[in-house]
Amino acid sequence: MEESSEIGLPEAFLVFLKENGVDPSIYTAAVSTPRFIRLKPGNGSEAQIQQLEAEFNLKLEKVSWLPNFYSLPPQIHIANSMAYKEGKIYGIDAASGAAVSALHVSEGDHVLDLCAAPGAKLCMMLDLIGNLGSVTGVDVARHRLAACRTMIQKYALGDRCRLFVADGTTFSLIPLMEHSDSKSGGEFASEGKVDIFKEWNSKRPWKERKNDKKAREGIDSRLVPGLQDPELIFYGRCSGVIGLSRNELYKIASDSELLKFGYDKVLVDAECTHDGSIRHIQKFDHWGWETLERRVLDAERTDSLTVLQLRLLSNGFRLLKVGGSLVYSTCSLTVAQNEDVVEKFLRKNASAGTSGGKGKEKEFNLTPIDEDEDLHKRRIHDKEDLN
Repeated sequence: MEESSEIGLPEAFLVFLKENGVDPSIYTAAVSTPRFIRLKPGNGSEAQIQQLEAEFNLKLEKVSWLPNFYSLPPQIHIANSMAYKEGKIYGIDAASGAAVSALHVSEGDHVLDLCAAPGAKLCMMLDLIGNLGSVTGVDVARHRLAACRTMIQKYALGDRCRLFVADGTTFSLIPLMEHSDSKSGGEFASEGKVDIFKEWNSKRPWKERKNDKKAREGIDSRLVPGLQDPELIFYGRCSGVIGLSRNELYKIASDSELLKFGYDKVLVDAECTHDGSIRHIQKFDHWGWETLERRVLDAERTDSLTVLQLRLLSNGFRLLKVGGSLVYSTCSLTVAQNEDVVEKFLRKNASAGTSGGKGKEKEFNLTPIDEDEDLHKRRIHDKEDLN
């Protein structure tokens, strides 16, 4: 690919940016993209802020539109700090924080993160639900979801969380209510020890892991043909899993049940070309600009991604209960992966209008989070029809 001598970006990428109305200077500006951190609730007192500033030897810049978010110079390595080691702060991009913020997660909500890895958004959601509700994280990549598990355990946020390795386009499990101790100890005892979920233990015996695998394979036939059953790789004490049999956990809800018992909030932070991530694009200077054409500019890959994005959005919406909200977001600046995907979704869903006439169970509105944030994040409201 021919290099542009003016700003150092390949000519094909410049054409791509022009077609999508993106200013190329955002990738080559002299000012480096800052690093962002979020302070866990309860760690934002003035004294603790001063302690962090002393440790980093700088003044923390508060992000005014994102509570508990601060920006740091990119050269600061937070992993070396005591605050990070003690679980008081974690790194998360402001754009990811904006997507979670747009959901307006409240205490007691049952939240679904349909593309959960690598886990910072998951931690933020778990912080926001407090001591009620639940968060279900889904990702197709097991190793990436395992990183989520490590992260929520580090920050002691796992009590109300479930993590499933699964295809987000077909995932169909509804949130669970917390079970009482009496139910977990007595009512299901006759079903056998292996068939009942006990408290999570990462060091389970090999025989038990083997039986789990057989049980998952045995349930495959009840799900979409050709797809592997969701693999539960973590569940907290208050996630509603303990005391259930596998048949109960993996029970597929009907569409009518989803309207009543689905998720309050759903985040679909979909796989994309990542062209909107300045740090990601700048890495091609080391990876080789020739790889950018394959990863970002290839029309066939983009087409397959938009199909995936539409399927993720559609399934996420299907899993919402009446009265819930969904946020669809990407790290792309292209119209094809954002507005076009949402437009196709609205066309495919006959009830997806903004007026919500009589007889409809739901009505939908599409709004930007904040034009000033320059983020391609959109929120779809799903609310009960009051007509």
